[in-house]
This record gives sequence, C-alpha cells and structure tokens, in this order.
Amino acid sequence: MQTRSFIDGEWVAGAGLTPNVNPSDTRDVIGGFARADAAQVRTAIGAARAAFATWSTSTPQQRFDILDATGGEILARRVELADQLAREEGKTLTEATGEVVRAGYLFKFFAGEAIRRAGDFLESVRPGIGVEVTREPLGVVGLITPWNFPIAIPAWKLAPALAHGNTVVLKPAELVPASALALALALAEILQHNGLPQGVLNVVLGRGSEVGAVLTDDPRVDAISFTGGVATGRSIAAACIARMAKVQLEMGGKNPFVVLDDADLSVAVECAVSSGFFSAGQRCTASSRVIVTRGIHDAFVAAVVDRMKRLTVDDARKPGTDIGPVVDERQLAQDLEYIAKGTSEGARLVAGGEPIARSADGAPGWYLRPALFVETEPAMQINRDEIFGPVVSVQRAKDYDEALALANDTAFGLASGIATRSLRHATHFKRNAQAGIVTVNLPTAGVDYHVPFGGRKASSYGPREQGRYAAEFFTTVKTSYTLS
Repeated sequence: MQTRSFIDGEWVAGAGLTPNVNPSDTRDVIGGFARADAAQVRTAIGAARAAFATWSTSTPQQRFDILDATGGEILARRVELADQLAREEGKTLTEATGEVVRAGYLFKFFAGEAIRRAGDFLESVRPGIGVEVTREPLGVVGLITPWNFPIAIPAWKLAPALAHGNTVVLKPAELVPASALALALALAEILQHNGLPQGVLNVVLGRGSEVGAVLTDDPRVDAISFTGGVATGRSIAAACIARMAKVQLEMGGKNPFVVLDDADLSVAVECAVSSGFFSAGQRCTASSRVIVTRGIHDAFVAAVVDRMKRLTVDDARKPGTDIGPVVDERQLAQDLEYIAKGTSEGARLVAGGEPIARSADGAPGWYLRPALFVETEPAMQINRDEIFGPVVSVQRAKDYDEALALANDTAFGLASGIATRSLRHATHFKRNAQAGIVTVNLPTAGVDYHVPFGGRKASSYGPREQGRYAAEFFTTVKTSYTLS
C-alpha cells in the first residue's frame, strides 16, 4: 500500500517512499508513504491561498456542520482508527481509543467555537463614534505535528484553524512512525467526505528539512504552529520572526511529580507509574522526575518497584497489555543510552531498564522494560534531558520547600504535579510551580480538550493551544471606528 500527499483536493504521488513498520512486530510492514518535494509543498501553499477567500467568508453554520460531522465520523470509526494507531505507533488499544475519541470531541468542540465567535461593541471616548472589535482569520496556516499523538495533535491544531476561517497546510511527522501520516490523511479524507471545500486542507508528507523549511520560509504562509523538539522549534521561530510570521511552539518538558510525606501512598504510586511509564513514556507531559520527601521516600520506592512487577509489556493490540513497544529502533537505542548514562553518573537502577527482544507471542519488536533510578542528583543528565522513554528517576527532598525548588530546577515548564493531603501545600504548589499545567493527586499526563494547553520556559512559545484560548493564535484582532 502506498499513501500519497493530499494537495488541492487530489491525492498526489511523491518523490520517495517512507516504510511503515509495526513496532510490536517488525515483520509486519504495513505499507509506504510517498514523500513530497519542495515544488509540491509550494503547490499546496498556493492551493490554500486560493481557497482562503471563499473559506474565510463561509458562514459559521457551514463551518459548524463540517467540523461537527467530522467529529461524529471519527467517533463512529473509533475502533478502526484506534486499531490502526496501535498497530502503527505502539500505543495500547486503550490509549489509542482514548486518543481517537479525544480527536473526535476536539472537532465537535471547535464546531461550537465556529458559531460562538464574538466581538465587542464599545462607546468611543469621542462623541458620535462607535467602536467595534472583531476577530478575523489569519490566512494560510502551516501545521507541523509530531508522531507521538498522530491524530490528537493534528486535530487540536486543525480544528481551531478551520473553525476560525483559516486554510491549512499540514505536515505530519517525518519518518517514524508512519501512523502520524496515516492518521493525518484519514482526517483529510473524513473532512473531504463531510464537505470541506477543495484546497482548504492540504497534507504534505516528507522530511522536515525539505517540507518544513518551505512552509516556514514561504511568505504566503501567515503562521506556523509546531509541536516537537526544542532545537527544531527554535529554528522555526527564527525563520518566522525574520519574516514577521506568527508562530506557536510546543516543545516538550522534563516534568516533575512531587510526593510529600502526607500523600496517600497508593494514589502517589499510581500517579507516578501512569505519568512516567504509560505510553512508553512517549508523552511531552510525562513525569520522568519524581521528587519524594524523606519520610515517605523508602516506602514509595518499594511500592513503585512492586507495582512495576505487575506491568505487562507486550504487543500494543493484545488485551491486557499495559505498555506497548517504544516507537522504533532509534528511540529504543536512545532510551538504552540514557539508562547507561544514569548508571555511569552514579544513579542506582532498582528496577527494569532491559530491552525485550520479543513479545510474549514471539514477535520481534522494540520493547523495553520500564526503568526506575534512585539516589539521583539534580545535575545528572537523566534529570536534565527529555528522554522520551519509560525511564523515571527519583530525587530525595528533605521537605516541601526543597521539593518545590527541585521541581522548578529545569529549563522546561510544561507540567508539574504533586501528591499530598495538605490543602495548604496543594494551594501553594499550584501557585508556585513554574509550569503551564499543574495537577494535584492526578497524573501529569492526561488533559481535557476544552481547556488551554501549554507551558513556560523552553516548553512553549506563543499563545496557548486548545479551548477558547486557541482563538488567540488562529485569529487577528481588528478595531473599527464608525461615525454615526
């Protein structure tokens, strides 16, 4: 099977081919994806620019109908799409189903936003003059999305872009896994089926150095929304700012989870295990640093080790699997490299960390038993870098104040969590944690679709994503004066 780019309402062959391999069973080659070249990207941008005049003046009802129908179709096809996601990216079926459902509800939410768009009418400070403040679409928006949430992240960028009247060129993740491409193309197919006009959405597949560079540099692209690594995000920001294009960046995190002496131990353990290990740790909101005060430290570590013994690492589509494979061979190698670094830095590996060559049924795959380090120090690389795998390190703190300081001791600021029964500490932590998302007695990974998403420091740049706050990025404000 060969999948093509979607440009100006047509499926277009590319210049090269990207293989699509099942990480749970590397013998399962699902198909290939044709890569676009620079000329095809420019054609897609031209199609989006031509479609903007009509789509930007479409009625709120037209946009509502298309987005709502799209959300409904995604929900109706949840079993099919979740199985595709689990097969191609390695999420368990439970996690994949949750992601697909979230994508469906994102489209339904932003269908409502299309008809909830509002402005302001104010009295002028000058007599006889009326003032109107309205929001208008930006124009052509380039969306660059990662592989780890291949339907949810395109959905939470694409739905608000369309709801607010923009046209789109979407570039999914480059090579691995191809599910990022397949699910993005499924969105294009569903939107087209539900009446999206030709040229409004274009999906181009290819390398970031080729496809992404054309998107960020082309003056016909009015804005770029990017989710991915810090280095790439910074280069995109530099290119956009140089030509005064609007830019929005989400770039990951090194998220802490604090456990205080007064925490409910079972709650703290489940939060830490869910945040750090589920989805094979491949979530930007995953907590890979657990900071534990000294009174509960030993009991907490022992309980986590015991819980890890009961985790099943196996084929993502197999019932009963808690954690599927990591996404590909390169990610597995990176995870193992960080585990080796942790040991060489003096941290103590108390559980897991070994690769598993085959699933329980004997299929070759990229499996890794989750790793837990203790006796770690803040300066260790495993406590500084975003590993993006099921590797968690524990730091010991003497009290709440030191735990908060350790939590904030990072270049990132996406998510931060705490387990405590103290209302005073919970309230103080919510106010003083240097993160865009804070959780209390809940995992840091797992967020609602109707509220803002984003972080601080090196994690994010620009307006927030999702919820009604998405309008801050996908629209521009106009102030009009009228003499009565």
